[in-house]
Amino acid sequence: MASKTVITCALTGLLTDPAVHHVPVTPEEMAEHAEQAYNAGASIVHCHFRNQGKGLGHLPTWDLNVVGEILGAIKARVPEIIICMSTGVVGPDISGPVACLEKFRPEMAACNAGSLNYLKLRSDGSWAWPPTLFDNPVEKIQQFLNVMTANGVVPEFECFDTGIVRSVGLFKRNGMFEGNPHISCVMGVASGMPTRPEWLPLLVAEMIEGTHYQVIAVGREEIWPLHRRCVELGGNVRTGLEDTFYLPDGAKAGSNGALVEALAGIVREVGRDIASPSEAREILGLRSA
Repeated sequence: MASKTVITCALTGLLTDPAVHHVPVTPEEMAEHAEQAYNAGASIVHCHFRNQGKGLGHLPTWDLNVVGEILGAIKARVPEIIICMSTGVVGPDISGPVACLEKFRPEMAACNAGSLNYLKLRSDGSWAWPPTLFDNPVEKIQQFLNVMTANGVVPEFECFDTGIVRSVGLFKRNGMFEGNPHISCVMGVASGMPTRPEWLPLLVAEMIEGTHYQVIAVGREEIWPLHRRCVELGGNVRTGLEDTFYLPDGAKAGSNGALVEALAGIVREVGRDIASPSEAREILGLRSA
């Protein structure tokens, strides 16, 4: 399995307005895009869940009926696919994602591994949105990890900065979770790590032995050399309409399938093979769905 690369597709993201960008929202759309991603080479789909009310598809939901319909539609269309469920929430109330973890027991789930001032500027220097603290104190992380451990869900630690990458090793040594760490280096958020390929060897050197890692690259055409460098180093990669709307040539992507196809092409150009869902389960130490 050493020559295999696992590709994840993040189907829709948190707040992108489907009236502006062609992101999937309904169960049928999520299933269609999951199938596109799978056919292009993805073995994992990272899932956010959107409000199904008219004109509300840009808003998240933890409604168990909605989440169940979306997951059911994806699994009916692509039974082999691995589900990685989003869990990110601002504030101490994690009851919504916890209820979803306990009811649906996905094979993987995101676990945001540290706090970040989530910032972005407009061209005139004003804030693109009010500065937001994405708060993930250790107590909150431990609550998530307790639920994941109890339900056989493997945590995927999302790390927006270098100290957060290093913190995952501290969590492991403290006994906060079981098994080898799974780290996602989130690169390209304006107030987090930049999309600089030369950072990757330094980040990997800070990970403890046995860590699986991938890059989540946020941006435009500048993200693709970062993906290539991650594959060269033996890491895994993620793309999708949550992370970017742009293909390597700068053209706007019309679908998740197009983004995964472009990323799969890079994996093959580097000389690595693309892991199937069953191979990804073996590589990452996942249970069967």
